[in-house]
Amino acid sequence: MQVQTTTELVLRAAALAEPAGPTGGAGPAARGGRRILGITGPPGAGKSTLAARLAEELGPERAVVVPMDGFHLAQAELTRVGLADRKGAPDTFDVAGYVSLLHRLRTSDGATVYAPAFDRSLEEPIAGSIPVPPAVPLVITEGNYLLHDAGEWAAVRPLLDEAWYLAPDEALRVRRLVDRHVRHGKEPAYARAWVDRSDEANARLIAPGRHRADLVLDTG
Repeated sequence: MQVQTTTELVLRAAALAEPAGPTGGAGPAARGGRRILGITGPPGAGKSTLAARLAEELGPERAVVVPMDGFHLAQAELTRVGLADRKGAPDTFDVAGYVSLLHRLRTSDGATVYAPAFDRSLEEPIAGSIPVPPAVPLVITEGNYLLHDAGEWAAVRPLLDEAWYLAPDEALRVRRLVDRHVRHGKEPAYARAWVDRSDEANARLIAPGRHRADLVLDTG
């Protein structure tokens, strides 16, 4: 596990966004297209915060964040198939849709690609929310299951040029989770029960994937 400053992480992400020089090397041209950095870890690890910070530092002309959470199944569909009480588990996402989008992002045909976002105030995915212009060399995707190797999720890791796994202090992570659920409208007791029952079950599924990361970060 490594402790790195934000500046060091920005520089590492910036290297992924660099075009190849005349002798080859890192960058989108070296692999025939756009590069993808995946940021993963258990719920509450700080994935979206880090992804947003990297994109802000690199600027919109070099990096765009495409969250995995945009591929949550809609609440109506979760209810229909009986999975509403397991929202956030691996089988409550459109995995095939996410993998298909990653393929499109890697092999851009010169057109803007539109990705979905997830609106936490609505607890729903919103299609076509995130434009990725063809000239942007780096996509930062973040989510729980980027290194999960069960079923269709196994197709995600080969599409990532780098994968970073965030491993914060566990007590701090759980507090963050409870606070986040409360901010988005859950009563404190219900928020804590949801974290214990759902989020922590998902965290146990995610943990074995850390050995497939290029970088494991102590995020404090």
